[in-house]
Amino acid sequence: QVQLVESGGGLVQAGGSLRLSCAVSGNIWSINSFAWHREAPGKQRELVAWRNKADTTKYADSVKDRFTITRDNDRNMVYLQMNNLKPEDTAKYYCAADNYPVCKSNWRGYDYWGQGTQVTVSS
Repeated sequence: QVQLVESGGGLVQAGGSLRLSCAVSGNIWSINSFAWHREAPGKQRELVAWRNKADTTKYADSVKDRFTITRDNDRNMVYLQMNNLKPEDTAKYYCAADNYPVCKSNWRGYDYWGQGTQVTVSS
C-alpha cells in the first residue's frame, strides 16, 4: 500500500502562486508515476499534471507554462508549483500515484489517492 497526504492549499488572489505538497509513504518502490488532478464543483475530476520516474511530464493545456510538477526522491515528496493562478483554477486538488509508467487518461485508473487539498482563487 501507498499513502499520500496533500498540503499547501488555501485562498489566493488571481495572479498569485501556491505550492502544493504531497507526502508519499509505504511501498514507494512500486510507484512509477505521480499525478495531480483537480475537481471543481459540478465538474468531472481532471488531470492537471503528471510525471513518471523517467521524468517525462504531461500537463493539461489549461495549466501549461503556469504549473510545474516535481518530485524530491530524498524526501519522498511530490510538488505542484502553481503560478499566475486564475479563478478557474479553483478546485480541490488531489495527489495520485500509479504503478504504471504511462499517463492514464481516465482518472479512475490511478492506484492511490490522497484526501485532497482545497485551492480557491479570488478575482
